[in-house]
Amino acid sequence: MPKIQAAFLLALSLLAGCSTVPRSEPSLAACAPCAACPSCPPVQAAATPPVFSRSLLPGTWADLPGWAEDDHAAAWPAFLLSCRGMASKPHGPAWKRVCDLARASDGKAGHNARRFFEQNLQPYAVAAGDALAQGATSPAASGMITGYYEPLLRGSRNRVKGFEQPVRGVPDDLLTIDLSAVFPELKDKRVRGRLEGNKVVPYWSRAEIGARGDALPSKTLLYVDDAVELFFLQVQGSGRVKLKDGSTVRLNYADQNGHPYQSIGRLLVERGELKLEEASMQGIQAWARANPARLDELLNANPSYVFFREAPSGNDGPIGALGVPLTAERSIAVDPRSVPLGVPVFLATTRPNSAQPMNRLVMAQDTGGAIKGAVRADFFWGFGKAAGEQAGRMKQSGRLWVLLPPEAAPK
Repeated sequence: MPKIQAAFLLALSLLAGCSTVPRSEPSLAACAPCAACPSCPPVQAAATPPVFSRSLLPGTWADLPGWAEDDHAAAWPAFLLSCRGMASKPHGPAWKRVCDLARASDGKAGHNARRFFEQNLQPYAVAAGDALAQGATSPAASGMITGYYEPLLRGSRNRVKGFEQPVRGVPDDLLTIDLSAVFPELKDKRVRGRLEGNKVVPYWSRAEIGARGDALPSKTLLYVDDAVELFFLQVQGSGRVKLKDGSTVRLNYADQNGHPYQSIGRLLVERGELKLEEASMQGIQAWARANPARLDELLNANPSYVFFREAPSGNDGPIGALGVPLTAERSIAVDPRSVPLGVPVFLATTRPNSAQPMNRLVMAQDTGGAIKGAVRADFFWGFGKAAGEQAGRMKQSGRLWVLLPPEAAPK
């Protein structure tokens, strides 16, 4: 059966109730293979506003704690990058006027970033749930703010003693189906799987990929020296690998096997092997060093597996989901169903493991498999060990305000 026919049948089967497909990064893992769909209900186009518009409440600049004290000029380069990335997005036209003004004023005498934002944008508090439909008037809701970074690993182009953990490229048999190609109403819905005969079945899980080894039809990009560091590279989504000759290879997220992300830190807490406050990246690494014989079993409890591609080297940040380089301490990952990619967001939270306020203007330039919900963000700390120490400890409460021009105001 040609792949397009398989894709069509899978799309029909999903609509018929074979699985409940989330809007972002859905998985086939819980869905039995479906070869045909005997009767499918017609798909009705829903005349509803974007999901994110229902979780935003109008606010004022005075609502934003620490707004006046922030260094808005430090966020300005990241904002210009967001303008570049938003141009190709559905909400891009609503930002054209403001972004044109920003580019025209950049570097001009008397330019003031804070004044520009206040004159051209309006803050909207991010609230949980369908806030507008419920008539909510409360301020921004609190949610979880975590951190991520760009790690540095040690690696080799060839498998040699001490460097035996493969960093894999996208397999040739990984099938990614964009459901909107068949049903425009299902925009942004994708599923991943593989063909087995004339059926589309779930792609291999992490454990199955490991068991298949070199039989997986996937190019091995590099070999690194540490399974735990490789696991966290997959969690972060990008990183750099230093080779024995001193050169550095940059890796970016390329694709994922379609299985849902499961937190191994939460699993260790549930088993009583770590306390909740110990379930940081550093705590998991320490557990792994103390329990090498049990490491594979722990890592395989997360069936999700990330594939990489090599990226051009450079000193810019890694490329996020918006398609532009991330800026250390000025970029965040969000759930694009609630916060549109590219927009400025004011974040009010605290520093890792601290009550010290950390209030600053950031840009929503990335997404993540574990970043789900309206009041949820992953703060990008930058590159290297110091950034990793901050990111690994960060699990704070925080609030978000989205800054929008009048043209993009929620309807």
